[in-house]
Amino acid sequence: MKIDLTDTTSSKINASLMEARRASGSTAAGMVLTLVIVTDEGSAYDALKAANDASREHPSRTLAVIKRAGRSPRARAETRLDAEILVGTDAGSGETVVLRMHGELASHAQSVVLPLLLPDAPVVVWWPENSPAHPAQDPLGSIAQRRITDAVTAESPVGQLAQRAQSYTPGDTDLAWTRITGWRSMLAAALDQRPATILSAVVEGESYNPSVELLGLWLHNRLHVPVERVVTGGPGITAVHLRTKDGDITLDRPDGLMGTLSMPGSPDRQVALKRRETSELIAEELRRLDPDDIYASAVRTPVERLREPDNAETAAAGKVAQSVSEAAVAAPVQVTAKVPVTEAAAAEAPVTEVPVTEALAGKPADKKAGTAKKAPAKAPAKAPAKAAPAKTPAKASTKASGKAAAKPAAKRTTKRSGS
Repeated sequence: MKIDLTDTTSSKINASLMEARRASGSTAAGMVLTLVIVTDEGSAYDALKAANDASREHPSRTLAVIKRAGRSPRARAETRLDAEILVGTDAGSGETVVLRMHGELASHAQSVVLPLLLPDAPVVVWWPENSPAHPAQDPLGSIAQRRITDAVTAESPVGQLAQRAQSYTPGDTDLAWTRITGWRSMLAAALDQRPATILSAVVEGESYNPSVELLGLWLHNRLHVPVERVVTGGPGITAVHLRTKDGDITLDRPDGLMGTLSMPGSPDRQVALKRRETSELIAEELRRLDPDDIYASAVRTPVERLREPDNAETAAAGKVAQSVSEAAVAAPVQVTAKVPVTEAAAAEAPVTEVPVTEALAGKPADKKAGTAKKAPAKAPAKAPAKAAPAKTPAKASTKASGKAAAKPAAKRTTKRSGS
């Protein structure tokens, strides 16, 4: 059923809704929330279609607010409210009211929306495009329990994430975060199946897709490891690599449909990782009305924490250089670990070596380096002991000759390891 009202009021719209409900044979309203969509004429069709599809899972009253302030002074001075009421199959599993506000009324949309809200039901506001800088301070956003934005529609998606972090209020969320739910679930399940210490991570995806940044910030925030951001041609997020000492845990999705999960010591598996429609994203966000603390911690992490190499070859070269530097750093420690040197030199070793190893490789690499210190330490100590009787006079004591030979051996060893 479709009802058109021209130059109407909120009370007339409510009366028309009651009449349409009686005509359809359902006197009781079985709706669970009110969804307010703030959009324009260009995006109204797609937004209403997504809301109607989501209403099959969450029956709701959908209020589409379309502001038409007017271009000319005469049009801006005219105040009028036009409404289009959809009930039944045209409105999914709920009710849909399209509100077109003309003139000055566009600046006071909350005065029209408030009388149309379902009593004792939560309110969710969604901005498909052109979301306000502070959703919670917006007149419509202030009456809602949840506020949904979409950073991908902004001119600068990454800059929009910074704005979302600055203005975050409990109840805010973004569809860029909702799009990575499948990726987060798959990666968490992979680590549950194969517990491992993650050393670093790499996230690959489109350059203008804010979901790639949010996924990298989430990994950095939860795993406390460095994360690289690699730009690819898409579509969307294409791959995630979790570096471990046994190999990479990789989730690859080059076509936007099916993903491949690869783990060390296990065969590759195909997983469903299709890019979802907007209706599915809205339906997921309507399942919970409490604040999303995980999103809050991820979006508040500065984007500068992600490292962005120029391309994949640069990233690979960086990993090779990192492994070479780790080997160079570990070499002096292995040689001079148990050579009898002065207390000052022994005190300098942990100060110069341990922080670098921890920053690059984490705790597992520290343990490996610690076990390697024990083996080569015996060679410099035994060689001078055998050569000492030939070079020391007969009357000298064996203990004195050992000390004399140990000092030049320590100097030669230190010089050789430094080169």
